[in-house]
Amino acid sequence: MIGRLNHVAIAVPDLEAAAARYRDRLGAAVSAPLPLPEHGVTVVFVDLGNSKVELISPLGAKSPLVRFLDEHPRGGLHHVCYEVGDLRAAATRLQASGARVLGGGEPRTGAHGRPVLFLHPADFNGTLIELEEV
Repeated sequence: MIGRLNHVAIAVPDLEAAAARYRDRLGAAVSAPLPLPEHGVTVVFVDLGNSKVELISPLGAKSPLVRFLDEHPRGGLHHVCYEVGDLRAAATRLQASGARVLGGGEPRTGAHGRPVLFLHPADFNGTLIELEEV
C-alpha cells in the first residue's frame, strides 16, 4: 500500500535558524518558507533528491505544533510521510484494520498541493504518519 518515503518532518522553534543550518552547514538546497494557515504551520523543504526533510514551525499561538514544542523546546522528529496511490482506499483499508485516521478521515490539502491524511501515532509505534496521495 505505501510507496516511497516522501519526507521526514522535524518541528523547529526557529524556522529561519533551522533552514540556515541545513543550507550553510550541510550545503543543502532549502526552499523559501511556505505558510500553511489551514495547518497552522510554516514549512521549508530541504531537497535530498530522492526525498525531503520538512522543517515545520508554528504559525500562530493556536498551531498544533505549539504543544509539541512545549514538550520538546529544541524541536524534534514530528512525523514521517509516505506516498500512496489512492488515499481514500488506503484510509478505508487502515480503518478496517483498526488504525485511527485523524481529522475525521477527511483528506486535506498538504504542502505539496496534494491530499493528505494523518494516522494516530499510538497505532504506529509512537510515530505520527502522514499519507500523501501521488
